[in-house]
Amino acid sequence: MADQKHHSVAFKYLIIATFLLFNLVGFSGAAPRGSTGAKQSQGQWQLLLHNSGVVAMHMALTHDNTVLMFDQTGSGRSGYRLRERRNGRRCTGSRDDLEDSSCYAHSVEYDISRNRIRPLRLFTDPWCSSGSFMSNGTLLQIGGYGTGSRSIRYFRPCGNHLCDWRQSRRSLSSDRWYATNNILPGHDRVIVVGGRGVFNYEFVPKRTPREGSFDLPFLRRTYDRSEGGNNLYPFLHLSSDGNLFIFANRDSILFNFRQHRVVKTFPRIPGAGSRNYPSSGSSVILPLNHSDRFQKVEVMVCGGAASGAYRAAEEGRYLKGLTSCGRMVITGNRHKWNMENMPGPRLLNDMLILPTGHVLIINGAKRGCAGWDNARNASFQPYLYRPDSRVGRRFSVLKSTRIARMYHSTAIILPDGRVLVAGSNPNSRYTFRNVAYPTELRLQAFLPPYLDRQYHPYRPINVTVHYDHAHGENGVRYGEEFTVSFWLGRRPSDVVEFNVYSPPFTTHSVSMNQRMLKLRGKSIVRAEDGRVSAVVEAPPSPIVAPPGYYMLTVVNGDIPSMSQWVRFIHAA
Repeated sequence: MADQKHHSVAFKYLIIATFLLFNLVGFSGAAPRGSTGAKQSQGQWQLLLHNSGVVAMHMALTHDNTVLMFDQTGSGRSGYRLRERRNGRRCTGSRDDLEDSSCYAHSVEYDISRNRIRPLRLFTDPWCSSGSFMSNGTLLQIGGYGTGSRSIRYFRPCGNHLCDWRQSRRSLSSDRWYATNNILPGHDRVIVVGGRGVFNYEFVPKRTPREGSFDLPFLRRTYDRSEGGNNLYPFLHLSSDGNLFIFANRDSILFNFRQHRVVKTFPRIPGAGSRNYPSSGSSVILPLNHSDRFQKVEVMVCGGAASGAYRAAEEGRYLKGLTSCGRMVITGNRHKWNMENMPGPRLLNDMLILPTGHVLIINGAKRGCAGWDNARNASFQPYLYRPDSRVGRRFSVLKSTRIARMYHSTAIILPDGRVLVAGSNPNSRYTFRNVAYPTELRLQAFLPPYLDRQYHPYRPINVTVHYDHAHGENGVRYGEEFTVSFWLGRRPSDVVEFNVYSPPFTTHSVSMNQRMLKLRGKSIVRAEDGRVSAVVEAPPSPIVAPPGYYMLTVVNGDIPSMSQWVRFIHAA
């Protein structure tokens, strides 16, 4: 057995710094699940940077422990000057250069361990685009606005942090502005669905040079022209049967993308209002579990805008958003939306699966809809949702931020368990005064309750993933075993979980490809000095977990460790 080598030296320093930050103390016992008898924490907020330089309209965590953040290229001057414009001419600082957006960076790479920003160059406009990570950790970034609407871009993280965006010579078949994409179980193939005025889907890469787009009548039926669409950025989730769940406006289908046919049409989610852009609610697929061989698949949709919200906002009236959430099992033969209410109305919200398997609802507004200056009443309080609790006891309200995170804000989970929160710009250009919600460049981290100091005695530390390199492969094959070692106090909790998480590409309240699996721990052996060795079983197939990098977290009675990267690969 050999240790996994994917995390960088810088990230090792992050491990040390994080636990110094949290004032780590000695380990002494096992965590009772759900409570320690201490006062329940509501979490904490940290201000990381006063100025990120670029609005984080789009955000994604790489396996190199950096975060990509980028904005539209036509938003005006950002915080980072470039030496050359797109046509290769030098940016001189003249008045024309000050008005030329291409003389400024509109993408940055954030180094988590160093808390530093590095500017990057984009060649086409990624405004309202989509993204998926390939099996080698490269971000495949698709579509956008204008010259970027058919663009394909790549960013491959590198240890020396000198890498930058690459533009593909190939183009998409259709314009993809406000489209969603999803990684497929095969070898690095992505499906791209929808877009403004586009009612079809396509694949990247193409199987043949002549392959184009494929019509999807479901998108045409769910399109609401008078309300800005309300089916843009459709929610996509890969089901355990290999089909694709597609939700748009209020309706949803199960789609066989191999045979280009609808397998199921699900019931309409109850209630008025809409869920997709510009109504902009959010969605997750709840964690899949080894206990049923990952076969039960349940989706959850929360928030959105009231009927007529788009037209009302254009007239300066901001309608109250939706409070409802719906859950539905999409596998099996019986399908029904089970509805419940959040503590308050919410739209423009992000939904993230925490390392514990709980769901965090963060960012957004209480009134209006998406679009320039179309929302009011910022949602400052995150909501925590516990899927396995009783109805009526699933939601709790966490600590408020003081920074409004409105249209074009994002949030992602970091390996140390914090939530990185950035962005917000309901203005067509960078605007810092005389508007309801100025452009926001501050970078924050939210520390969920499980990072509170009172839980340190129960937190697994020094987590290491061990691969079997007998086959010369840098990853774990599907269905095979691998070893996870960590250190814990006297004994583990009665409930120790090994959760793996696929970090999403996040934009416009959509976390594309977000996915968590609760893996089977086949054995756990603890030595007298507190060292623990566990044998864990990898997912059975790429349908359950598409190939690539996942964050593995050891969860001891709802208290998570710092995550480490694990890679799932096809057999050679």
